[in-house]
Amino acid sequence: MNPLDNHPFAKMNGAGNAIVVLDLRGEATEVSPSQARAIARARGLAYDQLMVLHDPRTAGMTAFMRIYNNDGSLSSACGNGTRCVAWFLTRGKDTKRLLLETDAGPLECLREGEWRFKVDMGPPRLDAARIPLLDHALDTGAVRIVAPDLPGDLPPFSAVNMGNPHAVFFVPDAAAIDLAGLGARLETDPMFPEKANISFAQILAPDHILLRVWERGAGATLACGTAACATLVAAARAGLTGRAATVTLPGGDLRIEWRESDGHVLMSGPVELEFEGAFDPAIFAGAPA
Repeated sequence: MNPLDNHPFAKMNGAGNAIVVLDLRGEATEVSPSQARAIARARGLAYDQLMVLHDPRTAGMTAFMRIYNNDGSLSSACGNGTRCVAWFLTRGKDTKRLLLETDAGPLECLREGEWRFKVDMGPPRLDAARIPLLDHALDTGAVRIVAPDLPGDLPPFSAVNMGNPHAVFFVPDAAAIDLAGLGARLETDPMFPEKANISFAQILAPDHILLRVWERGAGATLACGTAACATLVAAARAGLTGRAATVTLPGGDLRIEWRESDGHVLMSGPVELEFEGAFDPAIFAGAPA
């Protein structure tokens, strides 16, 4: 018997970012890449990220989060998923603040309303070695990528790590971009040793950005919290916006602030519970643990 057979889960979304929350606290069970892919293929359970909760490793933390993309690969951070987890862990409680562990470090979550949370995503990493880029000497504020199969008018990108690597391209019309074609091609470019999330951003106003995102390991998505954070940082560095802006994604708006006092990036946005259920054992047939 698979330990995930009939296990309860919650299907949620954060500004449209499709999320499945799986609580394995108090259990020795871990999710394998093949199981993560099987869940993503199950009817009605297609997700961008699977947020798996384990017992905390450090005193004072509520849980340790392991984050899977829908191809079974791991991600170190997911802002929209973290807000969903914060709701999951605080529903029916008077809790206003909690700390969650991730491979990218601790994340502080603050309740702003019944269905709205703010997450402190920590400071961005802006040096090429920590993003990482293949060439550690590059200026991450404006990186040119040239290849025969890429458009000649592709602008330079800004590289930012928000727990995972991001390449942000500022374009005059984000809707005109071939997101599937360019996103899939750039995600795996040799310039990105750990692949990258690819974002195309259009500045609408000094405090408003339109954003489309191709997530590494997930593809085109309605929202990506870490990409919204990376984009605001990139825009502020380039003098295109201030240090706070509304980022509009296909799934909705996120409010992002790059705090000057400590350099941390704060993300506020909504969550929604779509339904709860239990995994059909047939999902995992042929998916080794």
